[in-house]
Amino acid sequence: MRKTRKLIQWVSVPAILGAVAIQFVRPARTNPATIPERTLAARVPVGSEAAAVLDRACRDCHSNDTRWPWYSHVAPVSWFVIDHVNHGRRHLNYSDWAQYPRDDAERLLKNVCAFAKKDTMPLPSYLRVHREARLTDADVAALCDWTEVTLRAGMVNGEW
Repeated sequence: MRKTRKLIQWVSVPAILGAVAIQFVRPARTNPATIPERTLAARVPVGSEAAAVLDRACRDCHSNDTRWPWYSHVAPVSWFVIDHVNHGRRHLNYSDWAQYPRDDAERLLKNVCAFAKKDTMPLPSYLRVHREARLTDADVAALCDWTEVTLRAGMVNGEW
């Protein structure tokens, strides 16, 4: 019994100290300033249904307007969350849509529909915690209808 108690102390004390110590390793949780004229909504007509889906299911990782949940303050989960947001913004950022040349903007709009249809976006890891972000068939249809109309009309980046 004594050996077990000693072993628990030898393991738990360093584990607790380690858990406390990693809280001081804090990557930045940023929400860069958004210039309204550079946003997706300012450069591409977005219908209300598609806008609602983008806001509910895509905003946290693909805009500068991330809603940082409580667990994004707790390491090591915070590292994972912050990395996902930074990665998402690098690939597609609705808050700085003006940065994309026409060809990139067209590809990104096509991918919005394709990834929604394939059920690869939002990421499964995000959906485990954010059930409200799950896309219904109606959500996918709203996104795909919007992107198809936008692409057909050639209104991909304020060029209309």
